[in-house]
Amino acid sequence: MLTAICFDADDTLWHNERFFRLTQERFHDLLKSHADRDHLEARLLDAERRNIGRYGFGIKGFVLSMIETALEVTQNRVSGEVIAEILRAGHEMLAHPIELLPGVEETVHRLAEGRTLLLVTKGDLLDQERKLAQSGLGDVFDGVEIVSDKSPRVYAGIFTGRGIASDQALMVGNSLKSDVNPVIEVGGWGVWVPHGETWALEAAREPVESPRYRRIEGLGELPDLVADIERNI
Repeated sequence: MLTAICFDADDTLWHNERFFRLTQERFHDLLKSHADRDHLEARLLDAERRNIGRYGFGIKGFVLSMIETALEVTQNRVSGEVIAEILRAGHEMLAHPIELLPGVEETVHRLAEGRTLLLVTKGDLLDQERKLAQSGLGDVFDGVEIVSDKSPRVYAGIFTGRGIASDQALMVGNSLKSDVNPVIEVGGWGVWVPHGETWALEAAREPVESPRYRRIEGLGELPDLVADIERNI
């Protein structure tokens, strides 16, 4: 059997990227007199890429990157009112209620029987803890790992630390870069469930050549997929 099923959180269990997109639209409106949409999007993405190592993943780093971009495109002349509006948008993101994706609750409860269920997510510690608490799923998971990045080394450390054999672990998530490819690299199973709204910095190649790669269109398909994998291990 697969002894451990690991889940990503944002845009796998609940909606997340849509709130970043809505805030980015608000950001465009605030600065449209200083830069066109494509230029502003490119500058913001560059700032996010630079700042991952400084601030990590999550809303707080996104807000700081928006402020940095606003300063850049206005040559440091951005008004206090615009900065205040950016901060207000970030506060609203941090307070937004959680909305589970279809089939999530039923799926995690079905798979919890006889297996270790782990939540493996990256981002801001307080925000991820808030979202998990509001989701109502906290008691279903046997462990929660909130990490600064998702690399093969990080996954290997999680599996080793919990006494899980990598070849008996499965990770499911919406990011090929963070949830699928690194787990396959350490010998586990990677399941991609595309969300449709994925951050540009999470783009990666689909590992179609790997026998330990699977793709599903919704989390409700996961229990049957797990059963099929276990029949053929």
